[in-house]
Amino acid sequence: MKIYDISMTISEKMPVYKNRDEKKPGLLPERKGHVYETRLEMNLHTGTHVDAPLHMLPDGKTVLDYPLEKFIAPCRVLAFPETRKIGAAELQTKQIEKGDFVLLKTANSESDVFEFDFAYLSADGAEYLKELGASGIGIDALGIERDQEGHPTHKILLGAGIPVLEGLRLKDVPEGRYLLLALPLKIEGAEAAPVRAVLVDKIFG
Repeated sequence: MKIYDISMTISEKMPVYKNRDEKKPGLLPERKGHVYETRLEMNLHTGTHVDAPLHMLPDGKTVLDYPLEKFIAPCRVLAFPETRKIGAAELQTKQIEKGDFVLLKTANSESDVFEFDFAYLSADGAEYLKELGASGIGIDALGIERDQEGHPTHKILLGAGIPVLEGLRLKDVPEGRYLLLALPLKIEGAEAAPVRAVLVDKIFG
């Protein structure tokens, strides 16, 4: 059995969406006598995280409305190393099955800085995965879509109750089938939550 850690490390120097200062986490050490503690200040969409419908949809459901089974599930890592816009045509080249939690591995995984022309999932790609019955979608970018007016990719997936995992690190993960474990933090009323995501190999024969 092999375990791949596909989570970003939280630090004050980590890459954040569009390099926005307000997205950067703060790790604030505190001394209380002989006791050392650290306070973390972080946007819920920083690093590896899951989006819930409330992120984009008025009156949408929160992270706690997702059943935990959504995040302990068989998944497929699909590699698109040369593709910046992943649409239905690109996804049709892969053997995706109903119920797959699909993780998109792109050139994003090769960079340790935020790239403004990052690879993303287009609206027609999201519609295709929705119609196939994908159980969840993840990508190795800090956003699943780029420069799409109205955020249709998010709305298609989240509107169908499909969790969106962003900020994955898939550089060292070969294309194939795995068991995904990506439990979000239990935060009441939240539209997103940080995730420690791992893939387990050798579960499937």
